[in-house]
Amino acid sequence: MKVIIIEDEKPAAQKLHKAILQCNGNIEVSAILSSTKAAVEWLRENGLPELIFLDIELSDGLSFGIFDKINITCPVIFTTAYDEYWQEAFEHNGIDYLLKPIHQHKLETALKKYETLKNYFTLSYEKLIRWQPESNEYKKRFLVKRGSDYISIRTEDISCFYAMHKLVCLVDNKNQKFILDQSLAGIEKRLDPSRFYRVNRKYLVNMTAIKLLKAYPKGKIKLEVAPAVNEDIIIPQENVAAFKEWIGR
Repeated sequence: MKVIIIEDEKPAAQKLHKAILQCNGNIEVSAILSSTKAAVEWLRENGLPELIFLDIELSDGLSFGIFDKINITCPVIFTTAYDEYWQEAFEHNGIDYLLKPIHQHKLETALKKYETLKNYFTLSYEKLIRWQPESNEYKKRFLVKRGSDYISIRTEDISCFYAMHKLVCLVDNKNQKFILDQSLAGIEKRLDPSRFYRVNRKYLVNMTAIKLLKAYPKGKIKLEVAPAVNEDIIIPQENVAAFKEWIGR
């Protein structure tokens, strides 16, 4: 099995490398990379490994930025000294979240989890994480809480979903906001992809809510939606082509 380690602290990278080989001597560590820039360049040149060990806070920024530039479809084991990124980690192919210092038995458990997933599913991992339900299984309503009551909101009446401070909010077309106990990635999988689009890591938008597209510096696009939100919704340059194809169908 070929893996790569993305870690900006050399002693930590060497220690993890040694610990991985102690778990399984047949694992080949193809590269040890120390920044998001180096990781993006290596992945573009060499393609994806079977598994990535990924630190989160790197010398040139959060490693989640790698996912904005590379379509990573292999599983990821996150290795970090910080516990506040766990939800976002599991939205980026994370199969485990190991806190430093990493104990050998925790690492062994994470690798066994990878093997279990690999052996269980007959389809490739890429197909697994990209799975979409049949059209008749798309979610038609969301049950949300308003005060002490619960109300049901039709998906066609939803403007967008957005993530903020480990929470996900639903915004309806009357600009009412409701907190959901679900991840943005989980919600995305249950919605009709012809109607809803994940424009960036934070926003999942209904096509009917999009009112205007504006050119933005560095090849990006700015969305204006209705009801309006309190911040700019920016589509990264690397996602622009796919978004234009989606909205032009």
